[in-house]
Amino acid sequence: MKSNINTSPLNLKELFFQIALNIIVFIFFAFDRRLPGIEAHQILFYLNFAIAALIINYILLPKFLYKNRYWHFALYSLLLIAIVILTEEAVLEQIYYPETRGRRFLGIFYNLMSTLPTITILVGFKFAWDALIKQREVHELKNYAKESELQYLKSQINPHFLFNNINNLYAYAVEQSPKTPDLILELSSVLRYMLYDCRARFVALNKEIEHLKNYINLSTLQIEGRGKVNNTIGNIPENYNIAPLVLSVFIENAFKHSASSQTENISINIDINVSDNGILNFRCTNSYQSETNVNKLDQGIGLQNVKKRLDLMYPKSHELKISDDNENFKVQLALDLNKTKN
Repeated sequence: MKSNINTSPLNLKELFFQIALNIIVFIFFAFDRRLPGIEAHQILFYLNFAIAALIINYILLPKFLYKNRYWHFALYSLLLIAIVILTEEAVLEQIYYPETRGRRFLGIFYNLMSTLPTITILVGFKFAWDALIKQREVHELKNYAKESELQYLKSQINPHFLFNNINNLYAYAVEQSPKTPDLILELSSVLRYMLYDCRARFVALNKEIEHLKNYINLSTLQIEGRGKVNNTIGNIPENYNIAPLVLSVFIENAFKHSASSQTENISINIDINVSDNGILNFRCTNSYQSETNVNKLDQGIGLQNVKKRLDLMYPKSHELKISDDNENFKVQLALDLNKTKN
């Protein structure tokens, strides 16, 4: 994204701003309560200042100051101010005030004090305008970077999920298991959600919960009676949204590590509810055998990604606790949904 300060021409909004600014400044410049009214020569005196300010605003600022060429900016600005003073003293005052102000040069200090305030106001407002534009660009770039990182983190979840489940599907197919069609249907429902329904930053909470139910059903087929899965989902309000594919990472992690480290007595407990004040409470506990589990459970790629997503999507509005006692791995997440309420 290119900066509007350096490359963009004067747009319509800025043009109106400059016109309004110059009208206001000219009124203050020309106003004299002892001599009401505006004379033609006052416009010429003001134009001498306004033209210099325009040169500074649209040539010197973008070409030198905004490119950190400070000495060049200062040198050309002083030269331009000297030309303004010379034009006023040697031309305008000689035409309109030949017998008074035009008779003698009052000195550099006096001329600077009469020239700099008007030019400084015109240049200062332009500088402030550019600063606001730049601030908006920085804000847009931060949002773009945040969104790009979120999309990257989500994209890392999907291949991980596909890798695990396609391997399981292959094993069922080789064994000609009668559960293969059910497994394919569950996988199809989950993939449809992940590919099409969760492209937005936030999705409806009830749709996310429905996805989790399908996901749990799919994962439960994989343990084939080697343990027990308890799934408790409380009343889910329809007026909340949630970042997609956050909770499923914890559930996937629970099934993966329980199934990979235990041949029997697998225990997975999942509890999801939303409090009256809009706090989603998620708890997931899975058993595992530490001596047969070669990876640290709290350092997997999926968990690292979901922690980053929570920090990006719910800064200071979530609390994640992960505990491990070498027999059970527990995840507790409290998520404030009020910021994404419909």
